[in-house]
Amino acid sequence: MAISLRKARTIMRKTFEKGREMELKPLSVVVLDAGGHVQAFEREDGAAPGRFAIAHGKAYGAVMLGMAGSAQMARAEQQAYFMAAVNGVYGGQVIPVPGGVLLRDKKGAVIGAVGVTGDTSDNDAVAALAGVEAAGLIGEA
Repeated sequence: MAISLRKARTIMRKTFEKGREMELKPLSVVVLDAGGHVQAFEREDGAAPGRFAIAHGKAYGAVMLGMAGSAQMARAEQQAYFMAAVNGVYGGQVIPVPGGVLLRDKKGAVIGAVGVTGDTSDNDAVAALAGVEAAGLIGEA
């Protein structure tokens, strides 16, 4: 199963809704397919233009490593050299913090990732999971 544009748009819309409900700072959301390619991206009014790279780095790390942002952060804390090497392999594109959510279908297959940035990393992850759930997918934050 691939992540459809319709599901990607649902994820973004519901992530933004959750962010407003939580009174978060303006968010930016990217949805990547299983190959790490951008399926969709949006940023709320007031979000800094550089947020694309951060959202992308969170999602890219999740899909390329098959590991959610919180797990990447734990790995970085335990084995900084490993995450530094991974970042070298991927051209510095990995941002190992919460807000990078791995997407799985109902059978458990990885179909992509979501990256959210704008507020604290933990709040970004909460908003992302609301979007993923609304799209009927399974998210690992």
